[in-house]
Amino acid sequence: MTRERDAPSDPDHRLELALEAAGLGSFEWDFARDVFIISERMSAMTGIPAGERPALGGAALDEFVHPEDLPAFRAAREGNRQTENRFGSAFRHVCPDGHIIWVRVAGIVERDDQGRPITMIGIVQDVTQLHQEEERRIQAMAELDHRVKNVLAAVQSLAQQTARRTASLDAFLQAFTGRLKAMASANELLTAARWRGAAIDHLASAELGALAPGQTSWEGPELFLTPRAANALSLALHELATNAVKFGALSNDIGHVRVTWTCRPEGGFEMHWTETGGPTVSPPQRRGFGCTLLEQVTGRELNGEAHVDYRPGGVVARLVAGPAAVAERPEVVPEVPSARVTETVATSRGPASLKGARVLIVEDAVLLALELETGLSDAGATVVGPAYELEEALDLLDQPIDAAVLDANLNGHSVTPVAEVLSKRGIPFVFATGYGETGGAPGGFEAPVIRKPYDVTQVAAAVAELLANR
Repeated sequence: MTRERDAPSDPDHRLELALEAAGLGSFEWDFARDVFIISERMSAMTGIPAGERPALGGAALDEFVHPEDLPAFRAAREGNRQTENRFGSAFRHVCPDGHIIWVRVAGIVERDDQGRPITMIGIVQDVTQLHQEEERRIQAMAELDHRVKNVLAAVQSLAQQTARRTASLDAFLQAFTGRLKAMASANELLTAARWRGAAIDHLASAELGALAPGQTSWEGPELFLTPRAANALSLALHELATNAVKFGALSNDIGHVRVTWTCRPEGGFEMHWTETGGPTVSPPQRRGFGCTLLEQVTGRELNGEAHVDYRPGGVVARLVAGPAAVAERPEVVPEVPSARVTETVATSRGPASLKGARVLIVEDAVLLALELETGLSDAGATVVGPAYELEEALDLLDQPIDAAVLDANLNGHSVTPVAEVLSKRGIPFVFATGYGETGGAPGGFEAPVIRKPYDVTQVAAAVAELLANR
């Protein structure tokens, strides 16, 4: 009985199935007859006609290799044919219709007893998508490098300008930390939208949402800002909020801050900040960096202008942005940011007291852990740890613990196992994390979240509040 060629047991059929599953075409170079034998799958991939064709010493396929890649391809081909048994090369292939794809060619050379090449058996793979993904990765890394350098330069400038306008270390730390937090909030929103833009209402919510609940409101049409404009507006709102808490409408329990914005007919937008119900206002006697930031930097960064009017009844600010500050609506729009602990300016409640409390610190960044240890110790706590690794943190859970501060990620490992143990024992904890999650605490735990960068006093205040509510 004659066996059918396409029966499952046919080795050639099984080989074809394997090549098809892998997305590969095949070829053979018969050195004795100097011909190429092109498979149907390679033909479909490259546009080179299937079947036999003269090899011309290998030069027959050179016309399909991109001119810029041809010298390297020839050198690899000749070198491997003469001295090596394996051949491999990746290059741009020019299809007969002019379409260009990236291909990877690999082959094995069979030789006779004298070492003369007899034939080369090889495969061809279309790696265009892989190459494009690699190019996108390289571009993304270059863009990330550019952004990181810009952020570091901005932070350096912010630190220098803040230091020049403050008279004490405490004042510098308070002002600089708040401004850094404002930049981080804008960056979190931009990252969630893949750096395509940030919504004005999200920026307002990030700066005002957890500040004096019931005493702030914001309203306006949906508008998205470019990364540059978003950072500028976030810093401007932070400066205005800081002044309102210290001297203005948010320094008492009855004042109110209202923020509104409208689209301008010629493009861009106009925003108004209005304070009411606070103490009588007078122009500042000393112009700090905050005033310079608002009146000079903000307007220029928004391609518009900024004015602050210190009226007796309350501060009124007008920010005008040009069309260049507005971005198209991004494909991915993040949710409105929310966190149970998002204080960005100092209040009058005074420093938190953790006297007698044993607080576990779990943080993989050594400098941050040391800063937390110092801050919590200054507040009166006895620090357990710090733990820098997950296993180290789990080992410390046998000690008496009243509360904990947890980094969400420890060198690539989730802190969830630690949080689960603490939760089962009824020990409260707060997350101090750099992840921009908008859906609440990591892992779905009922716990306050403080976003990095933070002021250690925020962490101490959050822990004190947890212990007070037990």
